[in-house]
Amino acid sequence: MPNYRKAKLLRRSRVFWGSARIWKPRAVFWIGALAIGVVSVLFAKAADMAQHYFQLLTVGGPAWHAYLPLIITPAGFIFCAYMAIVYFPNSQGSGIPQAIAARHLRSHEARERLLSMKVGVGKVALTIVGLFCGASIGREGPTVQVGAAIMQYAARIGGMAQARGLILSGSAAGIAAAFNTPLAGIVFAIEEMSRSFESRANGAVLTAVILSGLAALGLVGHYTYFGTMNEVSVGMVEWALVFICGIGGGILGAAFSGGALYLTIRIKRWSLAAPLKRALLLAGLCGLGVAVIGVAFGGTTFGTGYDVARGALEGQAADPFFFVGKLVAGFLSMISGIPGGIFAPSLAVGAGFGSTVGMVLGTNIGLAALLGMAGYFAGVVQAPMTAFVIILEMTGNHESVIAIMATAMLGYITSRLLSPEPLYHGLSRAFIADSIRHTRASQRAEQDPAEAAEAAPAK
Repeated sequence: MPNYRKAKLLRRSRVFWGSARIWKPRAVFWIGALAIGVVSVLFAKAADMAQHYFQLLTVGGPAWHAYLPLIITPAGFIFCAYMAIVYFPNSQGSGIPQAIAARHLRSHEARERLLSMKVGVGKVALTIVGLFCGASIGREGPTVQVGAAIMQYAARIGGMAQARGLILSGSAAGIAAAFNTPLAGIVFAIEEMSRSFESRANGAVLTAVILSGLAALGLVGHYTYFGTMNEVSVGMVEWALVFICGIGGGILGAAFSGGALYLTIRIKRWSLAAPLKRALLLAGLCGLGVAVIGVAFGGTTFGTGYDVARGALEGQAADPFFFVGKLVAGFLSMISGIPGGIFAPSLAVGAGFGSTVGMVLGTNIGLAALLGMAGYFAGVVQAPMTAFVIILEMTGNHESVIAIMATAMLGYITSRLLSPEPLYHGLSRAFIADSIRHTRASQRAEQDPAEAAEAAPAK
């Protein structure tokens, strides 16, 4: 009997270690996760370079160069919107709604329209162009869509059936590599992408986050996104910041997310008469608005706002009204229809808001900026755990854990009361509806090609 069991175990071991059917999907998955880390790092460097050249173009040289954004930014918005509509459909906006929508679609063809490698390439390229033109966007949301697209492609090559779970893994790996925040990637996947904990997918999510993180770590080394903050003790006076930044950040976040959902629906209806023409008109007007705000604020509201946010965290007070200008610039960039995320701009808005509150109350500017980030970011995305973990990992401030957590929760509760529907999930509904309509139209065309040919010219 023991010899029989030993032989049976040996056979199983040979099958496990020697079967290409078992190891091919695993190898493809691991390579895909590593690729997400490499792409995220290259994307980050290209995005930083684009912002750097925009600053050189508009800040260096004669004084009139400061007004170049009035031409460059609207033109760049129109170009990005045109390319996104004509050549890279479904690359518009953050990219997180597309990843969420893809997880709800059962058809591979429908998911492919949202997460193809073509869409991923367009997303990266147009986000970089947008940053070069001064758009108030970030690269972190787009990295989520790109990561999900890479995993979708890996699922097809490896013949893996769990495509929806791999989309979750790719999204988490994208956030983890973009911010160098592995815990935040996992929490983001659970809280924001799936809104539930899926026991079957948690191992894949963890593996993808680890491998993409290792790839990023090998290329850029260990770092925190905003550097390491000085430890700040939270006393009785500083606790007033928790309530003000939490409730105030939640109100501002609800205004941003609720306004974006409302206008997105209205803009979609308004564009039906002449989709391309009106979309380009909207993009140009939004770009002009972003340019005017940027010139008025001395260029600080262009791009991600990283420098202002980091300065505030280090105790350098921002312009008292910076957060207002940055919020409006980010809002215009979002509804314009160009590719680009809202993570980094939202963190900059929150840091600016906290800095202003800190100046008014006469408290520590760095701590106020930190809590402002937590309150506003949680208010926008309505994901308090993600906001708390991502800010904790980005700043390395462990002494203010309770204060950050409380501020994020207050921001979330306030925002949820004012704007019940989460931003990303609300935006994902439009992509789901479009995919369903496209699938039904394709099915009708297959059933009656003559009817489809007649409808084509009218369309």
